[in-house]
Amino acid sequence: MNKSDLYDLLFDWEHEYRFHNVRRWRFDHANPEHMLAVEYEGGIWTKGRHVRPMGYKNDCDKYNSASLNGWTVLRYTASHTLEQVVNDVVSHHRYALRTQKNLDRIIKSD
Repeated sequence: MNKSDLYDLLFDWEHEYRFHNVRRWRFDHANPEHMLAVEYEGGIWTKGRHVRPMGYKNDCDKYNSASLNGWTVLRYTASHTLEQVVNDVVSHHRYALRTQKNLDRIIKSD
């Protein structure tokens, strides 16, 4: 897999994906098939919404709800590079594939 393929893993995702039926919560980027989301936390150096008390609390509610519904949420700031994000996404996919193979082996052995 070359670097271009790695970038496609991220950029072919759905943007502003609404993941909750009741709340209007959205992920910045989401891959619903793999239940994996990428969130960018803006304004951390300028005291933006994500670091103020209610914004932080609301983000906790959002991420906890996502986790309880089976989503993996990877969180980043503007300080993170695209390469870091892509590497984490690829690592998650590799982990998910290994986990699925192990589960398939366990099921077959029963």
